[in-house]
Amino acid sequence: MKKLLLAASLAAAFVTLPLTSLAAVPEKPECIAPAKPGGGFDLTCRIIQTSMTEAGVMESPMAVTFMPGGIGAVAYNLFNTTRTDDPNAVVAFSTGSLLNIATGKYGEWSENDARFLATAGTDYGAVIVKADSPFQSLKDVVEALKSRPDDVVVGAGGSVGSQDWMKAALLMKAAGLEPQKMRYVAFDGGGESIAALLGDNIQVYTGDVAEMAAHMDVGDMRILAVMAPERLPEPFDKVPTAREEGLDVEWPILRGYYMGKNVSDEAYNVWVDLFRKTYESDAFAKIQKEKGLFPLDMAGEEMDKDIKERVVRLRDIAKEMGLISE
Repeated sequence: MKKLLLAASLAAAFVTLPLTSLAAVPEKPECIAPAKPGGGFDLTCRIIQTSMTEAGVMESPMAVTFMPGGIGAVAYNLFNTTRTDDPNAVVAFSTGSLLNIATGKYGEWSENDARFLATAGTDYGAVIVKADSPFQSLKDVVEALKSRPDDVVVGAGGSVGSQDWMKAALLMKAAGLEPQKMRYVAFDGGGESIAALLGDNIQVYTGDVAEMAAHMDVGDMRILAVMAPERLPEPFDKVPTAREEGLDVEWPILRGYYMGKNVSDEAYNVWVDLFRKTYESDAFAKIQKEKGLFPLDMAGEEMDKDIKERVVRLRDIAKEMGLISE
């Protein structure tokens, strides 16, 4: 009888314990944003920094560390040399990072040199101008590129061959123009690109929808078009797609996190469990929407396999654009 009472009391104790007390948490959780503050990588880290706390899977917000350089190359190199088995850190990445891997911009490291962990959601490319820009539509930009190409300076986070360059290049190609003749200025991330746009150093920024979520109420920039298959929900529902503007181009942007390739299964699965619990929360859905992302919740081996397949497809696109040889 005493054993039965003891078992019952222990069961009751576990039922009343909060979810967080039953979940393992990394000792010093950290999210690496591989660019300067203010861009898409910063946003990606902030999503889990806030949502994991509000969802109750972590007691306090994890640290966010900025590691600019090569649009993710410096971070990818670090996690393939000195921090390959770090159980505490996750690194933000996007489709742009995957494109850089596909085109060899991360040096000797390939898609097989990371353990892709989880998603934050999906985003879409966007054509963005300053609020007082004379360009009122994507069609206006195309006409200007055709009639006076030297007067239109396009800028974004990444050099020729990067994701943001690819967005602009695909739009140019769809308009019957030569991407190689585009006046393009490369910056180290979205934060620098936005500063350049607001400072009149560039006229057009091919960025991301999610980056604009925080600027919608400020009114200092306008989105001319989104590179999505159809119009997005509020607050972007008034913005036409590139296809509506006559250019048959889409560019979805997955945002997520990876860990070092030598991280143990135990450490990897602790993070997978944290993400899956976070996905189930109202807090995550709310923050995901506030940051301008759209639902795409994957974690674990399924996600790792999906990412590696995406890199193969991006490598094919890069070959078509002449960025890498056959």
